Amino acid sequence: MSKDSSIQVPAQAMLLAAGRGERMRPLTDSMPKPLLTVRGKPLLFYPLQALALAGVRGVVINTGWLGDQIEPAFGASFKPLLAQDSAHAASVQLLYSHEGRGAGEALETAGGIVRALPLLDEVFWVAAGDVFAPDFSFSDEAYESFKTSACLAHIWLVPNPEHNAGGDFGLSDQGLALNLPRQPGQALFTFSTIALYKRAFFEAAWCPIPAGNPEGVKAPVAAMLRAAMDQGLVSASLYEGLWVDVGTPERLAMLN
Repeated sequence: MSKDSSIQVPAQAMLLAAGRGERMRPLTDSMPKPLLTVRGKPLLFYPLQALALAGVRGVVINTGWLGDQIEPAFGASFKPLLAQDSAHAASVQLLYSHEGRGAGEALETAGGIVRALPLLDEVFWVAAGDVFAPDFSFSDEAYESFKTSACLAHIWLVPNPEHNAGGDFGLSDQGLALNLPRQPGQALFTFSTIALYKRAFFEAAWCPIPAGNPEGVKAPVAAMLRAAMDQGLVSASLYEGLWVDVGTPERLAMLN
């Protein structure tokens, strides 16, 4: 990990940018997927822009596959465009959590978050650097509401895209995410990857990986979420704005 001495930690957001992008080959053979261009900007620009305009001041970016290209591309800070349209005009300070140099392997979602946990605040946003949702609002209201709730996570669900027609999780009338089986007639939605988490969710009671993940344990977050859903500890919202998982060259071409 590296940081500029002016950066104030802990950070209130993390962007996941470590994956191999296997389905995006050959484009990702020489470039990490979050740097692929959508509408003239790298994919990672869009969540950074949204976080900046929401007033988030510190963001951790994890890197893995060809991750040495990401830190030089964005540097130690990010200045949002269109800042004149927002009350939040300051730059976002950037930290990097390196999971592998060169062609190093990623630690998956939970493993990567735990690796970066020493840099993160008690409550923090997480979003994928390869998802295009330029109009999503990382709002103070959502942050503060979740912070005072009893839940360990709040996730945003989206209507199911063609490539995930069966969906992932249910949504109750009370705003709780539901761990439900895929079966005919079951209303499930797709996990957008956008979420708010509390540090406690990645500590011993729920996650066996030690803080900082010194041994590089690979672990997804889905199983942890399902276990917490079964205890009524994951709330959820449905997001119906533009959202694209830019997972294939065809989806990238469609956006461009």
